[in-house]
Amino acid sequence: MYPPPQIIEAEIFTTLPASFARSESPAEWVNVNMRGRKISSFLEGPSFDRDGNLFVVDIPFGRVFKITPDREWSLVAEYDGWPNGTAIHRDGTIYIADQKNGIVTLNPATGKVEKFLAHDHLEGFRGCNDLVFATNGDLYFTDQGQTGLQDPTGRVFRHRTDGRLEKIVDFAPSPNGLGLSPDENALYLCVTRGNSIWRVPLLADGHVTKVGNYIQLSGGMGPDGMAVDQDGGIAVAHYGGGSVWVFSRIGEPLYRIQSPTKGLSFTNVAFGGPENRHLFIVDSDNAAILRAELPTPGLPLYSHQ
Repeated sequence: MYPPPQIIEAEIFTTLPASFARSESPAEWVNVNMRGRKISSFLEGPSFDRDGNLFVVDIPFGRVFKITPDREWSLVAEYDGWPNGTAIHRDGTIYIADQKNGIVTLNPATGKVEKFLAHDHLEGFRGCNDLVFATNGDLYFTDQGQTGLQDPTGRVFRHRTDGRLEKIVDFAPSPNGLGLSPDENALYLCVTRGNSIWRVPLLADGHVTKVGNYIQLSGGMGPDGMAVDQDGGIAVAHYGGGSVWVFSRIGEPLYRIQSPTKGLSFTNVAFGGPENRHLFIVDSDNAAILRAELPTPGLPLYSHQ
């Protein structure tokens, strides 16, 4: 259907220092998600602040790290939670989609974590996964939990700046990463267990209609996290597939990014670096952050916050 995508080789930007590796494994999270395999970390949720610092989370150990442009790591917070996705508000506050606690906020200067959204009309969330801000401050987030084709009841919510919480997508088999188109007329949604990316039209009156299957992947486990470039193309981490795919604004496969680590567990991506031309990739199997230079830059920092 399409010509073969151009192969781009990523490089290892940095890895989790040995001093931060854990010897114990948190049984509750590991038994469900990793079949009991012993791990020393599981990184996710990359976001850049205005100073070019990269924040990532360590889900099973409830940790948030900061990585400076000089590749220095520091522990910002450690708390009782399973932090998964992050988004940085224009005021510098880090919002975290937490599988255990809902949506929480983190003050990166003090390390203080506070609850922001814990339930929808007294009903607890299934397990929040990722989030993104719109220009007007509205917050979109996925509620994935353990949903899949056996239980396609994952959800997407929008939290308005006036405090209203709206469920805009229901019955999705494992909604995961998400991103807004540059004009914010559409939300792109990774549906992991459907191995697909949905396009969610956002109407001017706030309604959602005619949600469609935008891109269909195969193999691996499915798309995990994504990032949007300035032309409306999307970069997608294909968890279990050992690749990051970059698609044009009409869904054509342009680039396939591969890793020197040969890891299969690419969980998320974020644009950063000079002119946002580098794509930073989280390789969770190897506790590594990879970097690849792309011809098309990502959206400007804070363009949606």
